[in-house]
Amino acid sequence: MANKCVVTGGGGFIGSYLIRTLVRDGWDVTCIDNMTRGDQSRFADVADNVTLWRSDIRDADNITQACVGAEVVFHLAAVNGTENFYTQPELVLDVGLRGALSVVEACRRANVPDLVVASSAEVYQTPVVVPTDESVPLLLPDSLNPRYSYGGSKIVSELIAFNYARDHFRKVQVFRPHNVYGPNMGWKHVVPQFVLRALDCAERQDPHFAIQGDGSETRAFAYVDDVVDGILTMYTRGTHREVYHIGNDEEVSIAHLARITGALVEQELTIVGGEGAVGGTPRRCPDIQKMRRLGYNPTISLEEGLRRTVSWYKANRDMTHENALM
Repeated sequence: MANKCVVTGGGGFIGSYLIRTLVRDGWDVTCIDNMTRGDQSRFADVADNVTLWRSDIRDADNITQACVGAEVVFHLAAVNGTENFYTQPELVLDVGLRGALSVVEACRRANVPDLVVASSAEVYQTPVVVPTDESVPLLLPDSLNPRYSYGGSKIVSELIAFNYARDHFRKVQVFRPHNVYGPNMGWKHVVPQFVLRALDCAERQDPHFAIQGDGSETRAFAYVDDVVDGILTMYTRGTHREVYHIGNDEEVSIAHLARITGALVEQELTIVGGEGAVGGTPRRCPDIQKMRRLGYNPTISLEEGLRRTVSWYKANRDMTHENALM
């Protein structure tokens, strides 16, 4: 009989890709998601092999029932998306903090031996060192800025995982994903927004492409398939009570991202800079040597990943923001 695993937030972007891989690897998979933001169509190709448990992640009693018999819980449920950090900070914090407490308590009650918790690159805000390794101090620069609702909730989630779980688990791991992207990732993120706006520019034959900041800001974008491979490599080969960066270490500017996106829709873009977002980070790139020592090696280039992503959004542009996946 296959080992059971649980994925919280399995209707979300990374969660759904993780579910599909786990099913194909032979796991007995349970997905916990209330589907208010997620969508089970994201893993429709393996849905017959997934037990769907519709529940709010903050309901510890319900989550406990779903976790009975599990070998590992992958806790990915969260309210993500930069736009949400600014517009719904209370919800971001509530789901992040009470969700983490609920999952740890459920795992303890159900005697789940292993727990994997998704954190975020947002825990660093503006890193003091780039590329950034896992030892760099976490930072909450301004509690008045709602942007930090997400990063703050992830810092506390890490504390909950490592301290509440100190005496109850065989293995507890935290991974910090860095700028994950890919097809069907939602609409409130920089990559899909750039794709849709570039398509619009191409249709109007207007090359002017406005961005926040001057375009010199950098990120290191990681294609979702590489990230899922990293999560499972970490779980299989990593150790107890450790933090791992999962992402890509190729640092690119936002202007370069826009130009590649434009080229993929056959529109040369003229970048028009603007005001940067309050609390935005000028540079972000992970040091992934810790994961490389476990055998992790991202293989999908930015150009190839964007090609796949552009293709999906081009084919699904008719989905409105009201009924689209967030």
